[in-house]
Amino acid sequence: MEEIGMDPSAANPGPIDRSVLYDQDKHVSSAVWDGQERGALRCHEHTSKLGEWRLTPKQIELVEKAGFGYLRKIPAISLDNPLISALVERWRRETNTFHFTVGEMTVTLQDVAFLLGLAIDGMPVIGITYTTCGTVCEKYLGKAPDSTYASGGMVKLSWLKEFFSQCPENAMIEEIEHHTRAYLLYLVGSTIFSTTTGNKVPVMYLPLFENFENAGRYAWGAAALAFLYRALGNASVRSQSTICGCLTLLQCWSYYHLNIGRPKLNRDPIHDHFPFVLRWKGKQSGPTTNRDVVFYRKALDSLEPCDVEWLPYKYMDSTVIPEEIRNSLVLGRSKTMLICFDKAERHLPNRVLRQYGMLQPIPEDVPQWVRKSRGVDGGVDLSGKMESELNEWADRALHIVDGDDDADENEYMVWYLRITRKVVGRPISLSSEFQRTIGGVREISYLAETFPLKGLLPEQFESISRIRSIAQECLRDQVGGTIVLSPIVGTELGKRTRGKERVRRKGTGKRRRSNDPMEGHGASEDESQYCGMVEVDQLHPHHTNDEVDHLPLTVLEGEAALLLDTPHKVDDMQLHDATDGIDASHFCDASNEADNSNMLNSIGENDLQTAKTVEEVIPQSFELPDATNGNTDLEIHNETNKPEDSQGCNATNGINGPQTLVATDVNEAQIHGATDKVSESQPSDAVHSDQQMVKEEVEVAPQLSHENTEDLAQQGDNSVVA
Repeated sequence: MEEIGMDPSAANPGPIDRSVLYDQDKHVSSAVWDGQERGALRCHEHTSKLGEWRLTPKQIELVEKAGFGYLRKIPAISLDNPLISALVERWRRETNTFHFTVGEMTVTLQDVAFLLGLAIDGMPVIGITYTTCGTVCEKYLGKAPDSTYASGGMVKLSWLKEFFSQCPENAMIEEIEHHTRAYLLYLVGSTIFSTTTGNKVPVMYLPLFENFENAGRYAWGAAALAFLYRALGNASVRSQSTICGCLTLLQCWSYYHLNIGRPKLNRDPIHDHFPFVLRWKGKQSGPTTNRDVVFYRKALDSLEPCDVEWLPYKYMDSTVIPEEIRNSLVLGRSKTMLICFDKAERHLPNRVLRQYGMLQPIPEDVPQWVRKSRGVDGGVDLSGKMESELNEWADRALHIVDGDDDADENEYMVWYLRITRKVVGRPISLSSEFQRTIGGVREISYLAETFPLKGLLPEQFESISRIRSIAQECLRDQVGGTIVLSPIVGTELGKRTRGKERVRRKGTGKRRRSNDPMEGHGASEDESQYCGMVEVDQLHPHHTNDEVDHLPLTVLEGEAALLLDTPHKVDDMQLHDATDGIDASHFCDASNEADNSNMLNSIGENDLQTAKTVEEVIPQSFELPDATNGNTDLEIHNETNKPEDSQGCNATNGINGPQTLVATDVNEAQIHGATDKVSESQPSDAVHSDQQMVKEEVEVAPQLSHENTEDLAQQGDNSVVA
């Protein structure tokens, strides 16, 4: 158990043995470890309008016959998206279990029976698929939706509610059945079978409601768990941003089993109501602020055995449990295949025996299986495609797992800590870890440089030389060393800078999907912002100032340059796009009065051969002070006091070619800031009029590379060139 407390930054967080968690590279925990936060998942459950349905006594009777009498009573519970997201980071689809620090846990068939009151025994929920809605809706609902309410074999929940939520009191039995089937389709589509496609539900469930008594013979609880398992597995992949399924079940399972995020209700919990989800009904009175994904992740990373309730229903009043549910609880320990149409998922109670009050031995390996998807053709009966899964479900009563009284749980934990992912989040940030690594490399470099070479053998001398070379290569991009910035990286940094500037200008917090480092990752209003990872040899230390965001100042050092963010407060500096009264757009950093500010284009002597089009060269004797030495006289200044005199630029208006001077290579001409006051630090030969500056920049502009031209063209009307 000591291995849990190890510093993950100094040890492998796992799995050490990948025989169980063989999909670790695709898992979201790998992305989190690499610094790629995806934020809270979008949770799809559509229960908010369920209370607006008005059922007649006859309808309620039919709903109970169909097996949904208890599910109907469950109110909409406020979902804790960060908690659900943190749980997903611990879910492993290789085992269909959560991998916590204390061992494996999962939502079992017994949990479904206790929490939702759904049948966990019966016929498998499977049937025929559909790609259109008209025929099946006409047959079972007496009405077909138009094209605005249906697509791809799915119908909108809003259509069901609009036309079937109020059954007439004097309706004929056929009409009552139509309204009841519509309600049942709405009920399962908004709770146990909710999808990520908005407020839609597949119509393939409708034929199962044709006969209400027959509908009550299906194992709806097993189907709900299969659906949730598949949703958890999909959401645990690093590229996903949403989750569906019965999230009320997942959240309340967590409340019962884990002492993390439990709400403090403004009344005593209900212990004598079935289903047991009702215990968490009501408004919360406890604080819930500042509970983001990171908060819950840290709590789960430090989970202790005392924080786990292995048998949360042990002291519940068993008399309130319906007899049909109580008689089927033994199947909650069945090692079987759960089925919901195309979704077949393994139920593995042998991996979580402590949830049944038994000792946990080392479980047997889980055979890999192919998760099948629904066919795109309509009228496909999935029973013929899932013969082996159906046979396994049919034999469910033959595979009830039992405990082992001689099991050694210490031996289990030693095995478990080798095959699991110990922690998800890093206790030390990547930046701190990076600085510590650089410090170590510097120490190695110093030792190699000062190591006495006298008397060494040739192979020893070669080894020392190689150590020096490797250390210097690792340190070449650090302050004080040779700086080589990739043009691609510079372009990407510029895109991110301009993207954030547009966000500030428009006053919205909308996320830019193109900057998302997650592969195929959908944007979410609940997600926190993050930027993609930069390779270590491209990472440069920088300073950020709240009042001057992303203003690069270039300082030449040898044949290279280091981009730094100005760390000082600049009261008079503004980024300005002047468009009023300008026939052609130009980028100018000078006003008509030389007393205010000028932009000097400085070109190093070593770069003259690669910047032949630049006609004005600042003498080498003009020394620029370092941007970080506290000298506030050196600033890049855009005059904003007189916009009618300033020729600000919009790179896309009325320009056949870009008119902006942009450095296309860090080894070529670099932009240098002019001093704020000419009388203090500006050489007299460096003062130019507005017309001269514009002329020079127009002459230099054609030297822009095609890549930077496209980059400028994409900025739109609100772009700012820094």
